[in-house]
Amino acid sequence: SNKPMWSKGSIKVHNSIIHYWVKHFEEASVYGIEEGRISKLMLKRDGRIIANYDRGWDVEPVDEDAEIALAILMSKYN
Repeated sequence: SNKPMWSKGSIKVHNSIIHYWVKHFEEASVYGIEEGRISKLMLKRDGRIIANYDRGWDVEPVDEDAEIALAILMSKYN
């Protein structure tokens, strides 16, 4: 079975607190980021979406802090 799991939390990057929501599966799929296990991902800072992936990028990471948060989540969940 390839059950989805939701994880959420926050990451401190430099002086920003970035909140995340990640839907990830036990196995990789074509819908995942770089065909990995994350099929949905949202990053928010100060109430604003700074990255959003839903089987494709709706909002690419807007800046370096968003990229760093994404890299941390990729290494953990993808």
